[in-house]
Amino acid sequence: MAFLVTLACSFVAVLLLRKPIAKAPLAFYALSAATVVACVASAVFDMPRLVWTALFVLEQKCILPLALFTIVMFVGCFSTDSFVSRCIRPIRSELSIIAWILSLAHVAVYVQGYVPRILGGGALAGNVAVSFGVAAVLLAVLLVLGVTSFHVVKRCMPTALWTKVQRGAYVFFGLAFVHVSLMLTPSALQGGRVAQVSIAVYVAVFALYACLRIARALHDRGDRDRAA
Repeated sequence: MAFLVTLACSFVAVLLLRKPIAKAPLAFYALSAATVVACVASAVFDMPRLVWTALFVLEQKCILPLALFTIVMFVGCFSTDSFVSRCIRPIRSELSIIAWILSLAHVAVYVQGYVPRILGGGALAGNVAVSFGVAAVLLAVLLVLGVTSFHVVKRCMPTALWTKVQRGAYVFFGLAFVHVSLMLTPSALQGGRVAQVSIAVYVAVFALYACLRIARALHDRGDRDRAA
């Protein structure tokens, strides 16, 4: 449920802040970076309980970055002349970069926790080991997508190459679902109610995206065929 609430709030926030984001993206990048620093610091220094909880749920668990990535991906399911597309499509790159920066907190916290265990020869549960491998691929894809989302990088790349690279977002989104599922499944199988609800929510969201995106692709192909 936390993801759905965060997704809904993020969508409203994006709509309200779309013009400031378009006009001053660097300010939002800086704010995102400061949030990452605060999140990493919260693992070391004492912070007010409310602040720590917010950082833990939204950042360490990567719910906020995933919500923003979900918004970016779902925009592609809407026609270009729809209200959602007209409002958000112009700032998709900026939202991707913000989500990319925010996700670094999740990466930093879990790398700090798991890498020393791996280097020290410590054993990891099967699902955690596989999830960690998926996460490594996710990080590589995320870095490529994040860097190429900057307009200065985009302008230096051939349009065809940039388009092919950005299609990696589909791979990223799919792997994100696999990563989350691997981490939640053991608890869900043991009767963990929160994990069961979370998996159901993620399955519904990702399945809905797949259906809508395929429908949009077929519709757009039909339009192109009719125009030809």
